[in-house]
Amino acid sequence: MQDAANIRPLTSLRFFAALWVVLFHYWPKLDVAFTPAMVAKGYLGVELFFVLSGFILCHVYLSAFGEGRFKYGSFLWNRLARVYPLHLATLAGMIGLGVAAGLAGVAIDSEILRWDALPANLLMVQAWGLAPAAAFNHPSWSISAEWFAYLSFPAFAFVAWKMRARPWLYAAVTLAAIAILYPTFQALTGKSLNQATIAWGALRIVPCFALGCAMHSLWRSGAVRGVRMAAIGALFSGAGLLAAVLLGAPDMVIVATFGGLILGLAGLAQHGSTFGSQAGLVYLGEISYSTYMICVPWKIIFVNAAARVLNLADEKLPLGLWLIFLVALVPLSAASYHLVEKPARERMKLMADSRRSRRVVTAGA
Repeated sequence: MQDAANIRPLTSLRFFAALWVVLFHYWPKLDVAFTPAMVAKGYLGVELFFVLSGFILCHVYLSAFGEGRFKYGSFLWNRLARVYPLHLATLAGMIGLGVAAGLAGVAIDSEILRWDALPANLLMVQAWGLAPAAAFNHPSWSISAEWFAYLSFPAFAFVAWKMRARPWLYAAVTLAAIAILYPTFQALTGKSLNQATIAWGALRIVPCFALGCAMHSLWRSGAVRGVRMAAIGALFSGAGLLAAVLLGAPDMVIVATFGGLILGLAGLAQHGSTFGSQAGLVYLGEISYSTYMICVPWKIIFVNAAARVLNLADEKLPLGLWLIFLVALVPLSAASYHLVEKPARERMKLMADSRRSRRVVTAGA
């Protein structure tokens, strides 16, 4: 069985998920009169992150859970170390931007500094229906949804462990649940589940996370038999994803293709292929969380500055300037990763190691 670090194509895939979301947010600022179908569906990049999350967490923790070695407190601390420092940093950054804009007399969206939404954001429960507005750094709603999945991970793990001997049935039941949940949510609320953020965002992760868990069960069972089968699966899933988007298929169909794509890419790594494992792609995947979390703050800064300097009344950027705006996100993400995300995560893990060491010393005294 592979180490989590060895499923390198899935790390690379995180970059493309982040890029898809970024294009969805940035394209409206490009001075063109059309939006490609792929860009219009960019909000589904979040669903791809959610499916990946279910797969990887089962890969790392499911055996320990089933064998009674799972430590819930340590698990939550590690997940908190993964997401909270950068969430807190971008939250503080957006507050700073909002206050500075107000002092400078620059008009901003009044919802950005909704102080009554601050407690929910600090506790990462803003996507649980507990925040009055999509305030501060809006993309953080998905981190709130991830936190919901982390807290409820034992429930997902329990099902995955019980179904490990029936992976095909597990996958079929998960896909059937998706086929039922999406239209049911639409019928009850009049809205698509895949466009829920502050309201119902915590529910939005559930089917995707479960799909990731089911795909891990298939992968672990050896359902992908060899490099050729993995390559064909990844190719057909990727082509199916593209076709579904271009043909305007329902979102739940597109989400289903994510499962096959992830299974195929993981199968390639499992059988020794280096596809998608190039160091540059893996690095972009490693910094993708920073990319996702800073994309909106960077958009606010760059677009407002460009509009003021170039007197762009409609805030539409010419292609050359828009490309600079887009590409600059990569070095900014790297800086965020190395200056905030990675060192803060390592510091929190050191704190946990120190606590464990003190407990061992105390117990042995």
